Amino acid sequence: MSKNKKIISIVIFSVVALAVLIGTIIVKSPGHHGSIGDLMKDAVLHEDNRISLFGIKDVNPGLISAFSITGIFLVFGLIVRIFVIPRFKMIPGKFQMLLEMAVGFFDGLAKSNSPHRNRFLGAYLFSAGAYIFVGTTFELFGFQAITTKGHAMALPAPLADINGAIMIGFLSFFVIMSGGIAENKLKGVGLTLKEFSLPISMSFRLFGALLSGALVTELVYYSMALSYGLPVLVGVLFTLLHALIQTYVLCMLTALFYGEVSEPAGHNKH
Repeated sequence: MSKNKKIISIVIFSVVALAVLIGTIIVKSPGHHGSIGDLMKDAVLHEDNRISLFGIKDVNPGLISAFSITGIFLVFGLIVRIFVIPRFKMIPGKFQMLLEMAVGFFDGLAKSNSPHRNRFLGAYLFSAGAYIFVGTTFELFGFQAITTKGHAMALPAPLADINGAIMIGFLSFFVIMSGGIAENKLKGVGLTLKEFSLPISMSFRLFGALLSGALVTELVYYSMALSYGLPVLVGVLFTLLHALIQTYVLCMLTALFYGEVSEPAGHNKH
């Protein structure tokens, strides 16, 4: 019986693969507006595809994504705080266990890298990590918006906009500085400013990773032989991979530098 199932599976897979191959040959490649270079330039500068913000000003699509994700987090956090947390039990359910695992992971990351001042650090790492992960996977849902030129477009990840990446890079840098000031006053500022390239490297690491994923997906779309089905797989894998890696990298770097500048003076002597 299992042998028959294997044969049927192989036949179905072969038929599907053959159908995709025939479709690739017969069906014309979907039309593209502009060259791949123009698309990548617009992905960075957003000169063409802009969205009206309540009729006040034309803004980058990434800003609309950032506002949407912020609103989702605020509503979700309010619902969890009012309706879910008061009902937590000693034997946790699935959602409680998932939430406790996420909080425990970032709290452990903060405590292991900054043993002296870590309460605020743990809260920030959880917030930044959740924002990066959800913000990166946000583009997978394909929420549509209308540009000022009347074209429909899917809202991108907010960190695919260089402004969003720079914002979270500098915010993490100021959080690191706050730990230094809280523990070592002016000396903490000096310790933080020694790493002057840190916010730049954080910003461009995030932006470069997300832009590279968009570039690979667009290149696959532009190839007629690969533009049927494969971009979905490539887009999902690249997005999830970048979401996990960039969340961990930024949180780890922030925790490491925060622990370094918030270490009490003379601690190594003891």
